[in-house]
Amino acid sequence: MSTTSSSPSYARDLAEIEHANATGRIPAVFIHGLWLLPTSWERWAAVFDEAGFAPVMPGWPDDPETAGEANAHPEVFAGKSVGQVADHFCDLIGRLERKPVVVGHSFGGLVAQISAGRGLAQASVAIDPAPFRGVLPLPLSSLRAASVVLGNPANYHRAVPLTFDQFRYSFANAVSEEEARELYDTFAVPAPGEPLFQAAAANINPWTEVKVDTTAADRGPLLIISGEKDNTVPWAIANASYKKQVQNEHAVTEITEIPGRGHALTIDHGWREVADTALTFIRRFVDPAAESGS
Repeated sequence: MSTTSSSPSYARDLAEIEHANATGRIPAVFIHGLWLLPTSWERWAAVFDEAGFAPVMPGWPDDPETAGEANAHPEVFAGKSVGQVADHFCDLIGRLERKPVVVGHSFGGLVAQISAGRGLAQASVAIDPAPFRGVLPLPLSSLRAASVVLGNPANYHRAVPLTFDQFRYSFANAVSEEEARELYDTFAVPAPGEPLFQAAAANINPWTEVKVDTTAADRGPLLIISGEKDNTVPWAIANASYKKQVQNEHAVTEITEIPGRGHALTIDHGWREVADTALTFIRRFVDPAAESGS
């Protein structure tokens, strides 16, 4: 399944691009991961807008507008590969008149690194990013989280929802049960199974789409943020990604750990600390007040 020029989600994305271009500001592009929608970034967008950036929250191909719509029509998520999603976002980024900063979470953090490796970002932040080819650790907690999808080969071509208990383990293990339930009811949507199968096979498939150019001369500064209690992308994976990226001789690469936080760190009660961490890093290298062409 692919997004076409007549897709409502694609039209929505193009409208955001057009608005960002009209502001003349440096765009801040936010890329969500599996089991979430672009609306998960709304509070972040407000923070970056106040800081002088033009926020852009594109969806994955065919993303519905709301969680309710998404849960009513899970089939729209099926059949999305990492390569298709990365090309979708890179195409949208390429339509921006000013080179953006890019922030991504989970598989969105992987896509943020792919776009940076293609020279499309002034600076990037990858939050609990999904692993790419060359990232070797396979912690038990990560395998358990992924088993929801990987346990059934038929899920490769399906959209897979999470039960509350699965969401609690994979996303909301570091918050109260009450908050976990609120996050689940507000944000959780089905997700394509294919990216998880691709990631699982990345290190044995030399033709994998799950790869990042970590040595690109125009990659730009990169910050990797890791949640201390993340079961889905624990420190071992985030740090292994950092160790690959820090070999880039052309740009700053840093990693930081946010204490006491799980995979829901971009949407839970402590989201602002993570947003401020990302924004502080970005503003070290990118001045949102800079005039175009200066």
